[in-house]
Amino acid sequence: MTEIVFWALLGLLNWDMAGDDDAVVEPVVVALSLKSEAEIRQFEEILSAKLYALDTIKHAKEIGEDGYVDESQYFSVDWFLYARCAVVANGEEFYKEVVTSPRRFPKDIEFEALLSIGATAFERKTGQEYNYVTKVSYETYSNSNGWSSLRQSSP
Repeated sequence: MTEIVFWALLGLLNWDMAGDDDAVVEPVVVALSLKSEAEIRQFEEILSAKLYALDTIKHAKEIGEDGYVDESQYFSVDWFLYARCAVVANGEEFYKEVVTSPRRFPKDIEFEALLSIGATAFERKTGQEYNYVTKVSYETYSNSNGWSSLRQSSP
C-alpha cells in the first residue's frame, strides 16, 4: 500500500455521520476489507508511523485544555493518542501542517475510532482476530526523540 492509497482511504471517512464514530469509519473499513491481508497490515504500518511522528512534547502541549504542562500535572496518554488520531483523520494536507507546526494542532478533539479500522477490516475479511504488531508503536512517549527535551530536563 502506498501513502497515496492510505490517504485516499482516509478520504472515505463519512463526516456526515459525525457523532457516530462507527458510521464515520465504516466506508474505510469496507474498502480496506476488500484489500489483501498484507495491505491491511501496510495500512496499519503507515497509520502507526503518522501517529508516532506526532508523538512529541511540542505537540502534546498544543492539544487544548488537557495538554501536557509538566511532570507534576496529570497528562492523559490515551487522550493525547486519540487527539493525534484526529489530526491524521483530517487528511494529508492538515497532517503535514500539524507535523511541522505543532501550534496548528486542533484543540480538545479526538477520534479514537481511527485505531479500530485495520483490525475491523481484517476481522471482516478473515473472520479471525487481528493481532498484528506494527514496527513502531504509536503509544504516547514511544517517540523518544519527540520527548527528548523532557528526558534531558529530568534529574
